Amino acid sequence: MSTYSKTARLMQRGADFLGSETAILCGAMSWVSERSLVSAISNAGGFGVIACGAMTPDLLDREIAATKALTDRPFGVNLITMHPDLFDLIAVCEKHAVGHVVLAGGIPPKGSVEAIKGGKNPAKVVCFAPTLALAKKLLRSGADALVIEGMEAGGHIGPVSTSVLAQEMLPELAQDHLIFVAGGIGRGQAIAGYLEMGAAGVQLGTRFACAQESIAHPDFKKAFFRASARDAITSVQVDSRLPVIPVRALKNKGTEAFTVKQREVAGTLDRGEIAMAEAQLQIEHYWAGALRRAVIDGDIENGSLMAGQSVGMLKQEEPVAAIIEKLMAQCEDALTRRG
Repeated sequence: MSTYSKTARLMQRGADFLGSETAILCGAMSWVSERSLVSAISNAGGFGVIACGAMTPDLLDREIAATKALTDRPFGVNLITMHPDLFDLIAVCEKHAVGHVVLAGGIPPKGSVEAIKGGKNPAKVVCFAPTLALAKKLLRSGADALVIEGMEAGGHIGPVSTSVLAQEMLPELAQDHLIFVAGGIGRGQAIAGYLEMGAAGVQLGTRFACAQESIAHPDFKKAFFRASARDAITSVQVDSRLPVIPVRALKNKGTEAFTVKQREVAGTLDRGEIAMAEAQLQIEHYWAGALRRAVIDGDIENGSLMAGQSVGMLKQEEPVAAIIEKLMAQCEDALTRRG
């Protein structure tokens, strides 16, 4: 990789924390962020993150081992806080001496941060912070770094844009804490802006989803290349009692099917057949299955095409190394132009 002095200086804290050449994380995308893509990103100087999603501890064990066989560079593991086997998954990460665990999907349950940081192979904890108040709480509770992700992102999202979150949180937190910005980032010029505001680095998902090393089905990638930013829409919540986190994805028949699924789950709640926690798990399992249909099977009509609004910037398959190089060059150019 070429030397980008201005960018490297602003990314130094984040890169040191991650143990990587650049402070560019790949967002954890279920079925996409697996051994091939994760290792490629780490080998290219970024920081790959395995998406555990709904994996069992045994599956995660094998995925980490397979990733370690492909790279000797650091990578992380993203765990969903509502996973019923969360503490067993944490133990798997400890077994493999994974250096960074990203907790996503909600407030970390009691004891989880301590379990990650207090084992024989203690890891750094990265959490998602949707509000300034929660960000401060997570930092007090032991989070070593935060990701602030705006609604432009793909997959599960919050209600506030990346630019607003950055303006709200970076001036308050970035001087003393490591904050990574995510959501809608597709070019290095945007990275430059967030680094200048104090971000330690950035996280991108959609930009890497169609890399040459991504195992996503060719039809999945073609759907991304055809899409514009306006095609990546958010799911609709049909019942306020059902704690459904909005999901951003390309509109297709699967989008409509999710609305039907919500009504079905709400009906089982009405009849007292399941508890609220089980209802939420059913929704998450629906997404896992819908994602697999799109990513692995190439069913782009009925599967879920989770994509951020930066999808309109994707036009062709590129090697991961070329993507990272391009992002760094664009960022360096932007910083140089600003003096």
